[in-house]
Amino acid sequence: MKKILSLLLAFSLALSLAACGGSASSAASSTAVSEAASSAAASEEETAAPLSATEPLRIAGLKGPTTMGLVNLLSMEQAGTAAMDYDLQLYGAADEIVPLLIKGELDMAAIPANLAATLYQKTNGGIQAVAVNTLGVLYVVEQGDTVHSMADLKGRTILSTGKGTTPEYVLRYLLTANGIDPDKDVDIQYYSEATEVTAQMAATQDAIAVLPQPYVTAAGLKDDTLRVALDLTAEWDKVADTQLITGVTVVRKAYAEEHPDVVAAFLADYAQSVNAANTDLDGTAALCEEQGVVAKAAIAKKALPNCNIVCLTGEELKADVSGYLQVLYDADPAAVGGTLPGEDFYWTAQ
Repeated sequence: MKKILSLLLAFSLALSLAACGGSASSAASSTAVSEAASSAAASEEETAAPLSATEPLRIAGLKGPTTMGLVNLLSMEQAGTAAMDYDLQLYGAADEIVPLLIKGELDMAAIPANLAATLYQKTNGGIQAVAVNTLGVLYVVEQGDTVHSMADLKGRTILSTGKGTTPEYVLRYLLTANGIDPDKDVDIQYYSEATEVTAQMAATQDAIAVLPQPYVTAAGLKDDTLRVALDLTAEWDKVADTQLITGVTVVRKAYAEEHPDVVAAFLADYAQSVNAANTDLDGTAALCEEQGVVAKAAIAKKALPNCNIVCLTGEELKADVSGYLQVLYDADPAAVGGTLPGEDFYWTAQ
């Protein structure tokens, strides 16, 4: 834990929270500024009271876009500009993260939005969303030139990752919205990780796959015969009235209630990390390779502009996520855990 938070950092906290999105964060930022300012006035050596948590924030992410916005937290920590220390843990599949989060072995996690809603139900409201971290990143890719619309997917075999999470439910929703029965008119074959899909594509003639960035970029660099056939975000926009959301960052409710100042400080740091991901492509790409989020920095750098990495909080978080979950619920209640989450699913500053 960094021992000193300067008055300047406190004001930076307030500004960053605003940039991260959401008027609901303003109360926390004002409190943080007030506390830091009081401490600064009281002592020139101790400029701010320490955050309530004394251990590093344990946050998990998946390989790929939802964690690409987090990696700059580590460079900020090394530079001494982060509000706290971070223990960033990387996993290949969401089902590896879930038990750790439920058992309290993690404090936060970047996971698919529908999974967050399901966990909220399974934990009786024990999980809260604090930020949208990634918008639409899914694409249909093929080796030929046969797919130009959703209708062209009928009768085809589609390779995909993410069964039970965003890729499955988005694909099923879009197929249904375009008059294609996802259980009868196509053969969707699921793999546990996107790297397995890309490997299978290389071995399958005339393969069609649903892939997220940065794996679309990685696959294209390995095989120049691959073509991006459909942008599923664009297809979503044609049939839905809400944004397509890939991932959200969640916190254990018990942790948030005990350490609201830590959550607010994290959001400030995270806003800066996301900004760096969208502006410092070289630095972010290097960190992605270093941390194993993306295999190669060159892939990450090329993919970053197409990953729709964001940090949306407060009212913007609530409006976008609730709208997205409503679409999934209307299509299949099981996609969000059987029922829509309550108001307390959305974390607001204390």
